[in-house]
Amino acid sequence: MLPITVEFSGGAELLCGNVKKHDVELPKQDTKWQIRNLLVWIKDHIIQERPELFLVGNTVRPGILVLINDADWELMGELDYEIQEKDRIVFISTLHGG
Repeated sequence: MLPITVEFSGGAELLCGNVKKHDVELPKQDTKWQIRNLLVWIKDHIIQERPELFLVGNTVRPGILVLINDADWELMGELDYEIQEKDRIVFISTLHGG
């Protein structure tokens, strides 16, 4: 198992039953976990409604900021980042209705 923390804020938590923090253990697999695999896992196991507001294609929807251990995922390799034990991955919606 690979223990990590996944957090949602800025309104993204509404897709997850209004739960902001999720301490999860990713199951073992033959290849290393990457963000691209995690997004599918999140869609299947955490997102409770309207997954189209979280994902588009194989990546997060525009307007969602992704932080890996408080660093922008663009600096970490985006979808190719290999998840490490105890990583903290945060999804922040920057889009607000009005």
